[in-house]
Amino acid sequence: MLYSCSLASGTSSASARVGTKRAAPRRGGPVIDIHCHIVSPAAAELVQRSGVAPVEPMAQFSNEATRAVGKQQTETVRPQLTSVERRLADMDAMGVDIQAISPAPPQYYYWTPPEVGRDAARLINDNIAATVAAHPDRLVGMGTVPLQAPEFAVAELERGVKQLGFRGVEICTNVAGTELSDARFRPFFAKAEELGVLVFLHPNGFTEGRRLSDHYFINVIGNPLDSTVAVSHLIFGGVLDAHPRLKICVAHGGGFLPAYAGRMEHAHGARSDCRVCIKRKPSHYLKKMYFDTIVFDPAQLAYLVEIYGSDHILMGTDYPFDMGMYDPVGFVGGTKKLTAADRAAILGGNAARLLKLKKPGSKPTRR
Repeated sequence: MLYSCSLASGTSSASARVGTKRAAPRRGGPVIDIHCHIVSPAAAELVQRSGVAPVEPMAQFSNEATRAVGKQQTETVRPQLTSVERRLADMDAMGVDIQAISPAPPQYYYWTPPEVGRDAARLINDNIAATVAAHPDRLVGMGTVPLQAPEFAVAELERGVKQLGFRGVEICTNVAGTELSDARFRPFFAKAEELGVLVFLHPNGFTEGRRLSDHYFINVIGNPLDSTVAVSHLIFGGVLDAHPRLKICVAHGGGFLPAYAGRMEHAHGARSDCRVCIKRKPSHYLKKMYFDTIVFDPAQLAYLVEIYGSDHILMGTDYPFDMGMYDPVGFVGGTKKLTAADRAAILGGNAARLLKLKKPGSKPTRR
């Protein structure tokens, strides 16, 4: 099953929101989409042949209505997930110059045996690399790794960066229910830090989602909630303390945590059990992270810029699913209180810097 999202206002995906005309050229560098997905059918077939039953919160905690909408969207967005020609046409219509493509979350495959996960990750990464190689001026690759087997994950990350030319890696907010702060994942984070690649943190539902089955809450609430839990563990569990040069971008505006970080800041000062693994206040680590623009409300985007700085915000669309945003230039451009430098940084300058594509054309405002 593909990453399913509920229908909104009678439309189902990016196809309903974009036309066919190439947007007018913009000044200040390319517009770069940090949050967009691709599916690799060969990997799905390999996993299906293995006979392992999937364990995915997004599918597990969904009612009948959500499953029906998910099935419909799976059929609707398949061409956009697999056809590079369709992808390029949609990018042109949205005014996106470059996509940093990463796997659709159901293709993490953390719930498979290590060898199956390793082989699936290799197929996915080879597909991403081939897609990028066909259009290197429009696409850049962010791969996947089999985190259920950290030794395989480290090897595949190194292969992806050194052999396939990837500029980042996408990981889930947990590994089949295990927190990312678990000690066995430290070699992966150490390797990501050593290679200097961007880690794109993207959820796939909420693992404890029994109360989220109705109204597509497993995504609407569950996705940002799982990101909130994951980032909190990365901070309080000492991962960011141990690896200070890690570059992490959190999907969906970072979840709920960036808007309510004061509570964990208070807890750190009030309770000794919140100071077991970290040397500094939680805000120190949170402000080192990056967040995408998929927050839907210009006021929320303005808040993220005010608190964390325009140099820590990256434009994303969540292409091609219906929980995405398909007027990225208009959304950022219409957000009040942003300077021209802020907008240039968010729309592409920050991504270009983090993905090592080129030096950003203008300096963002740091508040």
